[in-house]
Amino acid sequence: MRLVIARCSVDYAGRLTAHLPSAPRLILVKADGSVSIHADDRAYKPLNWMSPPCTLKEAEGDGDAKAVWTVENKGGEKLIITMEEVLHDSSHELGVDPGLIKDGVEAHLQELLADRMDTLGEGSTLIRREYPTAIGPVDILGRDAEGTTIAVEIKRRGEIDGVEQLTRYLELLNRDPHLAPVKGVFAAQEIKPQARTLATDRGIRCVTLDYDALRGIEDDKLRLF
Repeated sequence: MRLVIARCSVDYAGRLTAHLPSAPRLILVKADGSVSIHADDRAYKPLNWMSPPCTLKEAEGDGDAKAVWTVENKGGEKLIITMEEVLHDSSHELGVDPGLIKDGVEAHLQELLADRMDTLGEGSTLIRREYPTAIGPVDILGRDAEGTTIAVEIKRRGEIDGVEQLTRYLELLNRDPHLAPVKGVFAAQEIKPQARTLATDRGIRCVTLDYDALRGIEDDKLRLF
C-alpha cells in the first residue's frame, strides 16, 4: 500500500463530473490497483475513488503543480489528481490479510441461513456464501422471489458497525452491472435500536434470526393454538 499526503485538487470525468478544490488530503493506492482520496473526517468513506481494474500514470506538473496523477478504469472514466505539494509519500507491504474471523455462532448462523434462505422471504435463493469482493467477503449473496440480488450481513449482535460494513459492500456490489440493483439484508439474533434505525434509513432490511428455529429445535414453551 502506498500512502501519500498532499495538497491537491481532484477532478473526476466519466458518467458525471466532479471537482474537489485544493486542500491537504490522504491518497491511498492499494495493491489491487484501487485509488481513493480521503479527508480527515467522514470516517471510512473516501471523497472520491477509482475501483480496480484501473491504471495509474504519474507525470510532472507545470506551474504550481508538482505532479499530476491520472487514474483511468477500463470504462474510460478518469480521476485526475493535481498535486501542489507532497507532504508525505511512503509504501508498505501488508501481505495477504487473513480476513475477519467470525465467532462460532456467526459462522453457524451463516451456514444455517444458507440452507434455509426462505427465512429471508419465500422464494429467496442462494447464489453463494462468502461472496468475494475487493474489500472482503459478503456473508451471503442471494436473490429474492422477484430475482433481485440481495447481500446479507450476519451478526450475532447487530450493531451500527455491522450496518456500516454492509453499506460498504452494497456500494461496491451496485457498481457491478451483472448484480445491480443489490438490496441489503442485515440479519442478527439481536439488533440494537440504533442499528435498526440506521439500516432502515439506508434502505436495508433487518431480519431477526432465531438460532434454535434455524437448527430445527422446537420451542418447548406452551403455546395456545
